[in-house]
Amino acid sequence: MNQYRVLDRIAGPADIKLLSDQDLSQLAKDVREEVISAVSETGGHLGSSLGVVELTVALHAVFNTPLDKIIWDVGHQCYPHKILTGRRERIRTLRQKDGLSGFTKRSESEFDPFGAAHSSTSISAALGFSVGRDMGQPVGDAIAVIGDGSISAGMAYEAMNNAGSEKRRLFVILNDNEMSIAPPVGAMSLYLSGLYANEPLAKMKSLAEGFEAALPSPLRDGAKRARQLVTGLHGSGTLFEELGFEYVGPINGHDLNQLLPVLRAARARATGPVLIHACTVKGKGYAPAENSADKYHGVSKFDIATGAQAKSKPNAPSYTAVFGEALTDEASRDPKIVGVTAAMPSGTGLNIMAKKFPGRVFDVGIAEQHGVTFAAGMAASGLKPFCAIYSTFLQRGYDQVVHDVALQGLPVRFAIDRAGLVGADGATHAGAFDVAYLANLPGFTVMAAGDEAELVHMVATAAAYDEGPISFRYPRGNGTGVVLPERGSILEIGKGRIITEGSDVAILSFGAHLSEAEQAVRLLEQQGVSVTLADARFAKPLDTDLIRQLARNHEALITIEQGSVGGFGAMVLHHLAAIGQLDRGLKIRTMTLPDVYIDQASPSEMYTAAGLTAQDIERTALNLVRPAHNVVTLSQA
Repeated sequence: MNQYRVLDRIAGPADIKLLSDQDLSQLAKDVREEVISAVSETGGHLGSSLGVVELTVALHAVFNTPLDKIIWDVGHQCYPHKILTGRRERIRTLRQKDGLSGFTKRSESEFDPFGAAHSSTSISAALGFSVGRDMGQPVGDAIAVIGDGSISAGMAYEAMNNAGSEKRRLFVILNDNEMSIAPPVGAMSLYLSGLYANEPLAKMKSLAEGFEAALPSPLRDGAKRARQLVTGLHGSGTLFEELGFEYVGPINGHDLNQLLPVLRAARARATGPVLIHACTVKGKGYAPAENSADKYHGVSKFDIATGAQAKSKPNAPSYTAVFGEALTDEASRDPKIVGVTAAMPSGTGLNIMAKKFPGRVFDVGIAEQHGVTFAAGMAASGLKPFCAIYSTFLQRGYDQVVHDVALQGLPVRFAIDRAGLVGADGATHAGAFDVAYLANLPGFTVMAAGDEAELVHMVATAAAYDEGPISFRYPRGNGTGVVLPERGSILEIGKGRIITEGSDVAILSFGAHLSEAEQAVRLLEQQGVSVTLADARFAKPLDTDLIRQLARNHEALITIEQGSVGGFGAMVLHHLAAIGQLDRGLKIRTMTLPDVYIDQASPSEMYTAAGLTAQDIERTALNLVRPAHNVVTLSQA
């Protein structure tokens, strides 16, 4: 018998509505197995997707998608949703080049009404859809599914405050995977479900309180904790109720006998905003995920039987680990150094420092805006905060970077991980814009590490610098294998370095594309082109002496960066124009990421699409120093 016998009958959500509740339970089992099977081949966000299987089935069974809009916050839990909305045949292309996105994406399916990959946007979007519906747009109900981590961010509370005051009909599903009320099964579960199915929404709160009181300890304490996640004190109105929401819960998010009647009752009777509190288990139904410390939040390809993940042995440590070790080393000598992360201690490497100095590393949760201003306050107090945030997430705190840090000249040190193109997470996580959005701020020092040894030096430089805000960026993944110094050296602010000297073409690299530039130099030298390669180190302040030297002593100058248009290359052009160097016939090209969003693929494939390979650099240089019709690169020969 086909193990996916129910799932095989599902071409889309319309087919789900034809199933009995018993078949829906089997469908959930089928979907869970399909998710595990697919992610074992592709890698991806497994734990979060397994945690919402039953909830996904229930939502599509009860609501009328795509007219009704299910908006998944962050979106990394959307794999079951994709399987059930006509994308099962492509699910094994997940996060691959030309394949399915690992997040919701409007251009991918009409069942993805709102794209996501950053947290805490769903309630705002759901309210926007609700206003559209009420103003005559072809929109049904709007349902935001948001996790307990994401709902802690300020934007979610701003949206709830607005939604409560608007009093429009919308649904928020709080997916709480910090605790589970799975044990209440059998008679208790049936009793609760029956009450929910037959009582008005206003009475659901008291029913939940009665259910909570009936639980044996410690389950009762767990259920109380779940309610207090959104509350205040037990027995008072929840925060959501104070904001104008009807609050329902907590309910078992893995029990369709609870989910289905609650969702059906809410859909039938709601007149304003409703929050349904569903408790789930991240990694549910797959023991290796449930028993893992990270619940298999993000995994590489793995063996289903054992859960063992495929890992290639790196030739060099990751940039993230190098940063973590270097900062910990500096912190061991300077008690004023502290670290700040926004819910990514291991992702940023600050977990290394936290193990040695737990009282000096602060995880503020998914709250980049707060994290930046929190760091600014610590800097104003005399501490030396290192605010470690991915490039793509630092965008969320940009006003605070401008207003609370730069404008006041506070020496916050920004460690910007995942700079450049990052691979399978795609355009939503690309670290493309930080150079452009930081280098235009007065008094801001902006660095980029050419390799992992340079990163160690930049950590030391940032630790010693107290004249204003300073940042340093570095990519995802492993380093180049250079020998690391025992301790970082303090770099002279605004000074780059010459790597190799030549006479025909100058290549000025900013950041981790230095190794690609070095490869291009070797290709050009085989073509008889003499090349000077320089590592700029700083986008601000620019090494104007170095730039002037390169411009005067070479026929052509090429700048290279892993960033957007308007970044390092633009600053070099601006300087050369200001000193009149462009009037002297200098041939110059800026090589940046193109002015488009690049979809997921491997980093090397993404940089090929961006036109930033060593062969692209070689071709650009040859087109500058030789007539274009005579240019044949080694890669073409």
